[in-house]
Amino acid sequence: QVQLVESGGGSVQPGGSLRLSCAASGTIVTINHMGWYRQAPGKQRELAASITSGGSTQYADSVKGRFTISRDSAKNTVYLQMNSLKPEDTAVYYCNQGVITQTQGVYRLLELWGQGTLVTVSS
Repeated sequence: QVQLVESGGGSVQPGGSLRLSCAASGTIVTINHMGWYRQAPGKQRELAASITSGGSTQYADSVKGRFTISRDSAKNTVYLQMNSLKPEDTAVYYCNQGVITQTQGVYRLLELWGQGTLVTVSS
């Protein structure tokens, strides 16, 4: 069984920084894509940042220049460094990983989600 465990959320004042982590554990062949989504109160879940297995990154316009996504493939972990945080960044942040597993010679791509971690930006 493969699962994701997130950490690093919390409360911070505007202009502050937080770093989120998401580690995958279990029987993993490799991890394809990784990303962070967020859902603010009353809004739909949206992509904040993503990173491919080759290291290519993509960011929502609202976080460009402030957030940085990175991955440690050896640790099956993805990070989101969030700087210059704004009140509008307040949301539950969800980690997503495309994990490739093998069972009895059959490879499968599993889309996994973390449990979500709350980030609150407020003075």
